[in-house]
Amino acid sequence: MSLSVIKSLDWHRVKTLGRRYAAAAPAALAALGVAMAASSTARPIGDRTAEAVARVTEGDLSARGLAALSARMDPAQLALAIRFDPNEQRPALLGLTPGWESLTLAGRPTLELGVNGLDAQKRNAAMPAAIDALRSARPFVLQTATPSDRARALRCLTQGVYYEAALESTEGQEAVAQVILNRVRDPNYPNTVCGVVFEGAERTTGCQFSFTCDGALSQAPVGWAWNRARTVAERALSGYVAIKVGTATHYHADYVHPWWSPTLAKITQIGAHIFYRWKGLAGETVSFTQTYSAHEPVIDEARFSRPRLISASAATGEAGPDDATVLAQGGMNLRTVEIDGQTRVVGVASLGGRRPATAADIAAINARLQAFEAPPIAAPAAAPPPPGVITMDVEEVGRPAN
Repeated sequence: MSLSVIKSLDWHRVKTLGRRYAAAAPAALAALGVAMAASSTARPIGDRTAEAVARVTEGDLSARGLAALSARMDPAQLALAIRFDPNEQRPALLGLTPGWESLTLAGRPTLELGVNGLDAQKRNAAMPAAIDALRSARPFVLQTATPSDRARALRCLTQGVYYEAALESTEGQEAVAQVILNRVRDPNYPNTVCGVVFEGAERTTGCQFSFTCDGALSQAPVGWAWNRARTVAERALSGYVAIKVGTATHYHADYVHPWWSPTLAKITQIGAHIFYRWKGLAGETVSFTQTYSAHEPVIDEARFSRPRLISASAATGEAGPDDATVLAQGGMNLRTVEIDGQTRVVGVASLGGRRPATAADIAAINARLQAFEAPPIAAPAAAPPPPGVITMDVEEVGRPAN
């Protein structure tokens, strides 16, 4: 800076500004200190979590964003999130053994092909409907030879709707009726309504509809529910078509996952039932060419009202051991039986280390209870003191007075 410039400065103004800046310096330093302290304070966890969620989901909280968020969770985190999801209506396993919800004290779970319970619901939900699987079905108008044949057809179809879907919606009941009538026209099945409904009930290879061989027919139907099912059956036999299931020939409840479900084309789910059709040409409308027989078979309902349970030990005439006796010895009293053509193992097993008490155990328990409840034996009277001995009352130190 040249000497001329220095001489030209307004030193009075410079001194005034200097005094002002010196006066404001403490306030500026205090503000700087507050800012530095704020920057060093840990941010709330909620703020950091919100930023992390926003970063992962890119601000999209739709199904796409939530899927991106859950994809980063391990199984434990995902299970914990499901437990606290207010929109989750399914019960959680919470670390229990899969299949626990279907366990009964009648015996251990059967080892059949397929799965059931919550695991089945998850598998069914993960299995999408086949693309363009729906095919239209032609109306079915019942034409019988006699009024008796018509009455039998109506009763069989009503039984199918009632025992298979009594608590389903009207739409769900109509879908079940549609499956039965589709089978009537499918060359793979009988050509009568009763023949389709009771197929397999007279053989040991298994019934197509479980109510025809598990003893359900022995229970009298509920009046209002039976009338509702009958109305659905009458409409179906008069040409009504359940459009949503079309040419479906199979269905099952969503809490089971049978082995055959992946071999068919999944159409849709209505209520608790999932519906399928044959894959390929067999599931097309033109393949349902079987002509309905005008004569319905006579069904022996008294016979089919009894459950078919054939025990291997009973068939050979051998008396099985007593459950309590076997379990008292630390064993499992399991028997091989044949139910609907399938071999199963049933009986009683020790659950959680417990076993039924034997007759000897019960007698011993009763004896101990009787001894415990018996009145106490009175103590013998104290002998009188010897002559010349004076008895004195002993005061117990610390004992409260009565």
